[in-house]
Amino acid sequence: MRADSLNLFTMPPGTPFLERLAATLLEDASLGGRFAGGPALADVTILLPTRRSVRALGEAFLRAGGGAALILPSIRTLGDVDEEELILDPRGLGREALELPPAMPGLERQLRLARMIIEEQGYDETRALALAADLGRFLDMVLTEDADLTRISDLVPQDFADHWQVTIDFLKVLTARWPEELARLGYIEQAERRNLLLRAQAAAWEAGPPHGPVIAAGSTGSIPATAALLRTVAHLPSGAVVLPGLDLDLDDESWEIVGEPGTASHPQYGMKKLLAQLNATRADVDIWPGAEISPRAAARARLLSEALRPAETTERWRNRLTALGEAAKDGLNGLSLIEAPGERDEASAIALLMRDVLETPGKTAALVTPDRKLARRVAMELRRWKIDVNDSGGEPLAKTAPVAFLRLIANMVAEDFAPVALLACLKHPLAAAGEDPARFRARVRLLELHLLRGPRPAPGIEGLRAACRTIEGSDKELAEISKLIDRLERGGAPLFDAMKERNAAAGLVQAHIETAERLAAADRTTGADRLWKEEAGEAASDFIRELIEAAPSFGDLDPRAYPRFFDELLSGRVLRPRWGTHPRLFIWGPLEARLQHADRMILGGLNEGAWPAEANIDPWLNRPMRTAMGIEPPERRIGLSAHDFAEGAAAGEAILTRALKVEGAPTVASRWWLRLASLLQGMGHEKAVAAPEWWRWAHKLDEPAKLLTPVRPRPMPPLDARPQKFSVTEIETLIRDPYAIYAKKILRLKVLDPIDADIAAAERGTIIHEALEKFVETYPKELPEDALGKLIGIGENVFRHAMDRPGVAAFWWPRFQRIARWIVEYEREERAGLRHVHAEARGEIVIGELARPVVLTGKADRIDERDDGMVNIVDYKTGTVPSAKQVEIGLTPQLPLEAAMMAKGGFQKRDGSPIPAAKAARLVYLRLTGGETAGEVRAIPDEGGDLADNTYAWLVDLLRQYEAEATPYLSRPRPMFWGRYGDYDHLARVKEWSATEGEGE
Repeated sequence: MRADSLNLFTMPPGTPFLERLAATLLEDASLGGRFAGGPALADVTILLPTRRSVRALGEAFLRAGGGAALILPSIRTLGDVDEEELILDPRGLGREALELPPAMPGLERQLRLARMIIEEQGYDETRALALAADLGRFLDMVLTEDADLTRISDLVPQDFADHWQVTIDFLKVLTARWPEELARLGYIEQAERRNLLLRAQAAAWEAGPPHGPVIAAGSTGSIPATAALLRTVAHLPSGAVVLPGLDLDLDDESWEIVGEPGTASHPQYGMKKLLAQLNATRADVDIWPGAEISPRAAARARLLSEALRPAETTERWRNRLTALGEAAKDGLNGLSLIEAPGERDEASAIALLMRDVLETPGKTAALVTPDRKLARRVAMELRRWKIDVNDSGGEPLAKTAPVAFLRLIANMVAEDFAPVALLACLKHPLAAAGEDPARFRARVRLLELHLLRGPRPAPGIEGLRAACRTIEGSDKELAEISKLIDRLERGGAPLFDAMKERNAAAGLVQAHIETAERLAAADRTTGADRLWKEEAGEAASDFIRELIEAAPSFGDLDPRAYPRFFDELLSGRVLRPRWGTHPRLFIWGPLEARLQHADRMILGGLNEGAWPAEANIDPWLNRPMRTAMGIEPPERRIGLSAHDFAEGAAAGEAILTRALKVEGAPTVASRWWLRLASLLQGMGHEKAVAAPEWWRWAHKLDEPAKLLTPVRPRPMPPLDARPQKFSVTEIETLIRDPYAIYAKKILRLKVLDPIDADIAAAERGTIIHEALEKFVETYPKELPEDALGKLIGIGENVFRHAMDRPGVAAFWWPRFQRIARWIVEYEREERAGLRHVHAEARGEIVIGELARPVVLTGKADRIDERDDGMVNIVDYKTGTVPSAKQVEIGLTPQLPLEAAMMAKGGFQKRDGSPIPAAKAARLVYLRLTGGETAGEVRAIPDEGGDLADNTYAWLVDLLRQYEAEATPYLSRPRPMFWGRYGDYDHLARVKEWSATEGEGE
């Protein structure tokens, strides 16, 4: 190594780094004679920090050469922070470097660490996997920083709080057992292997410099081993290091402050540290040939340097900006700041900015942001113009179609084919179970309609078969459902059998894949061909291959935890499309944006907590512990982010954006935004860079040409289409929501039960009503001696068909037992003055006072014939009981109308003979909950029959109104019932018109 051969360069902020690097080397590979011997371009070796930058530099050479044929230099990656591959020159490396053990695959490492955590700490499998992933990241950080892991055990316990000692004891998994495990398996940590190779390469080049020039460009030297290699390259006879964005404008006093404790968040912190490791100063650094910038770009760089200068020297702002003079205003040309009201407005403005670029041929644009939500919003906004943007962040692998299908299968089997999990899986586009997908989907719809809407069937395939035997439907429909269940049983058998008991993780994975391929198969295509096709399928296949290879290292697994196990291992995996995206629009994360350039650079999501991210306290080591181990403070990442921000904001056309609110909560602007805004305010130029018009223009895109005010529906069907038959419960619906009557009785739209419905309201009421009906029917006059035992026995028979539903046996049967005890006590008091009790009596009368007679029907839960010749009309309520006021004013007319029907002799006994006409003395609601208060009586007296007569007369007037075709069936005309949800509210678009009428819920 020659100390006098130091070749250090930088490119000023805002310079298209890779474009300039390629153009200079294409013009003169010797860098103006700095490299002796007049090397050709093909003789040069270029080291770059990431694989993406390697690809981008190759493309930059092609553009710089005008598309002509070129023999490119050897372009290799240094294996920086987020890279797993390392491509260096094997020539000259010692045998020990070439024979290093392989790195343990990441998935296997996570599984083995998780198994150790389970054995040491007794955690469940899913929690252990999450902890193993965190431990792996911690281990990578320690090794990357070149810290000594064994020093963890030397940290003095009394210097820290007790809970930190617990953490130190937990980390002994890494310090004691893990190195032994690696040695036993013949593996080495990926980060350690990279460090050894980098140091071996540095030693090899020190011993024998390569024949051709070596240029290390764009690295910040954040990895100590990388910094050591950069030092070697900088001192090679034909070596050069090109630093990204070294600030040559910052005054010396401020530069000296950078690097002191508390300055790790400064953008030049890493650069100064790297220079110190290179044994160099800023005076040793030259501008890269051809990278000289215009006065405007230089003024922008000066402004950004001033905005981000150390807090200790901000008093120099006034003098420095005065010295800059009019050049400061020139530096603001091309810089814009956009503060949007919300995150959607920000995304829309960014999408519009990117779409605007396409109006200029050849112009490019890039959004740079660490905020993945913002990135996804922008990508979706661009689709309004049918643009698929090149998003470096990719799509979470878990959300791709093949992997989503795999996850749904695991959940379906783990939940014993519960309705929601079953339908979610069977309705996935990949599901076909070996038959034509269209026919398969038709069968799934039948399964949903007949079996899965309403209360949940019993668990498993047998539960589905049992439910199928009890449903009503045509023979053809039942046969189709049965065939689907058969296919589902055959397809799901491998995983279903594997999950019956504790099993090896590897066996569960194999069974999972076999099940997935069976269920994905179509009549003419194998499951493998459908499941693993295209980019998403290939990525899923790669993950599954890794999982199959790594799973044996985990051992046994509780099958109930398998879906969470699978999801946890998917965490962090992404799919990045290789083709099919727009060639001129990009979305980059800050790491991907390093060294890359677009004509319009948009820096989005500039809020604290997003960019920069919070410098969270390390879950494993506190700050004193990190310092004791020689690990950089968390603020170092903020310093790297600040450097990325400064580079992006220095672009010729740079647009900075933020949202004033995110998810409805106010935000705090990024510290760099605030610094820049303060500087601009002091200069009086804050309005010159504001560009609110973009988010306002984006709003205009969604403004309708004509504003249509939603109106309450007013259907007025012809008279012959209007119903001539109502039940007493439908009369209440006609009062509260006439539109529901229109939809049900005129449009004949049937309400579907919810999927996997709880045995609530209707179902609970049906079962309890049936038990009480049978009891009253069996004992219509006098109670038996063992009335409670008889009622419980009847209840057991009624509940038997529903006991396979989990909620019935566990919840409602005990409640019924309490209801039974209460009912027997009630009966003993009431039966003394009763002659006969009728259960579920059906009634019907014709309302002849109308031009078109209307039939009124009803079914009374119970009619008690009294000794005095009058009756009690009784209604069982397992839900809410109406108030006496609601009954008296006609809003809940069921019992008064049944009383009117009874007075007209409209009810019949079970044998069809009429129940003698009689007036109702009392209208009784029995509220049966089975709770702490098992039952409650609410009686409304009507001995004179006035309430029944008035309600009937009011009904006649109401029905007479609907004999006029001009009377509409309004939706929810009475505001007092707005708190209730109607079955047809969505059809009536209630939420739309109610908002405009000022009656929103």
